[in-house]
Amino acid sequence: MLYNGLLILAITAALAAGVAVGYVFRQRLSRKKLESSQSLSARIIDEAKKEAETIKKEAVLQAKENLLKAKTEFERDSRERKGELDVLERRLRAKEENLDRRVDLLAQKECANETREKGLMHRESQLAEKHERADQMLEEQQKKLEQIAGITSDEAKNFLIQSMEAAARRDAALLIRRIEEDARRTAEKTSQEIIAYAIQRYSGDYIAEHTVSVVNLPNDEMKGRIIGREGRNIRAIEAATGIDLIVDDTPEAVVLSSFDPVRREVARLSLERLITDGRIHPGRIEEIVKKVRLEVESIIKETGERISFDVGVHDLHPELITLLGSLKFRTSYSQNALQHSIEVAHLTGMMAAELKMNVKEAKRAGLLHDLGKAIDHKVEGTHAAIGADYAKRFGESPRIVQAIATHHDDGRNNTLLGVLVQAADTLSAARPGARREMLESYVKRLEELENIANSFSGVDKCFAIQAGREIRIMVENEKISDNDTVMLCRDIIKKIEAELAYPGQIKVTVIRETRVSDFAR
Repeated sequence: MLYNGLLILAITAALAAGVAVGYVFRQRLSRKKLESSQSLSARIIDEAKKEAETIKKEAVLQAKENLLKAKTEFERDSRERKGELDVLERRLRAKEENLDRRVDLLAQKECANETREKGLMHRESQLAEKHERADQMLEEQQKKLEQIAGITSDEAKNFLIQSMEAAARRDAALLIRRIEEDARRTAEKTSQEIIAYAIQRYSGDYIAEHTVSVVNLPNDEMKGRIIGREGRNIRAIEAATGIDLIVDDTPEAVVLSSFDPVRREVARLSLERLITDGRIHPGRIEEIVKKVRLEVESIIKETGERISFDVGVHDLHPELITLLGSLKFRTSYSQNALQHSIEVAHLTGMMAAELKMNVKEAKRAGLLHDLGKAIDHKVEGTHAAIGADYAKRFGESPRIVQAIATHHDDGRNNTLLGVLVQAADTLSAARPGARREMLESYVKRLEELENIANSFSGVDKCFAIQAGREIRIMVENEKISDNDTVMLCRDIIKKIEAELAYPGQIKVTVIRETRVSDFAR
């Protein structure tokens, strides 16, 4: 036990001695580290101080350099601006000097202008006096010349103007005459042959329609039945048909009046059936008018189909056939529009055959050329424009549409087919007997035609012939020359076109003849 205790004491003493030795060692080691750290930190501080001083010196040097540069730039800018200001100042001084010189010049010019104005006023007064003296001298000379010549100055001017106008008219007449003769040599013979040949081959009859229709009655008692109690029957007829029914003193007849021939035909047929049936009252009137209207529409369609087949124009649209058939009830200057269209179709086809053109196309254009007259009382515009629009709408070719639209134009924008349709239209309307008019208007038109011709100087006699479609004028050969007859003919034509209304065209013929008589002794 004692041994163990001693051993433990010995070990404890050894451990205590080791701990003391370790502590001393650590104290020394820590002191050495502290000393080395202090020396290192002192060295780092010294180096940092040296580096800070170096940076400070460099910063001071850099600041001095920047300040020197800024100062240099400022001085350079100041010198430049000072130079610019000096230049501007010199310019301003030069401008001031120029302005001063200009003011002096203007003052001098103003003085000179005042002096010149005074001189001009003096000269104007002198010129005015000279003009007055010159005018007096001219008046005296003019009076002397008028006394010597025996005519006034106005008469001399008129004489000179008339002589110059006569010379110009002669030159123009010679030129016109030469141009017309050149054109006639090539065109007149061929055109006359074609037109004459077409007229010889075709001669159609005509139908004259009126704006009123007369319905014959079996007796005058029927008038009372047509009028009805308090006029109810006649009002029912007018309301159902859209026409005016005139019951006057004409024995056994009533008159149907309407601008629309289709309505007039419906009313005529309806009234005839009512008279035959004997039962006349508003209900029966409406029933008969409805039936007759359907029958007339059927007649119109059948007429259009028959005419297109007879002329040889096929594949027409049903609407065009209906419009064509309705022309049966339309008139122009009392000439039936459908018969006129048939004539134009035949004439156009014949002329097209002579010119080696498409005959079927020509007949088609001629037959449809007045299509617009069937509805021109319902649609705004000319019948040519309306017909062309409907033909285009229902599938006709552009050539047909163009011919329909231009068959009343002057020919400047027309095609050859349109010219043929225009010529055939004129031939059909202008031939003798094609169109009729009232006797009073006919005589009045002939008198106006002769009065227009007699209003020109140099006309001896004039005669309206061929039902007013031609006028022949005899002139005095002492007053009118051959060249003057050309201008006289054109002047008369212009006056007729401006003042006279007439169908078709009027031929003006001016005749000048020279007669020499003597005696054999």
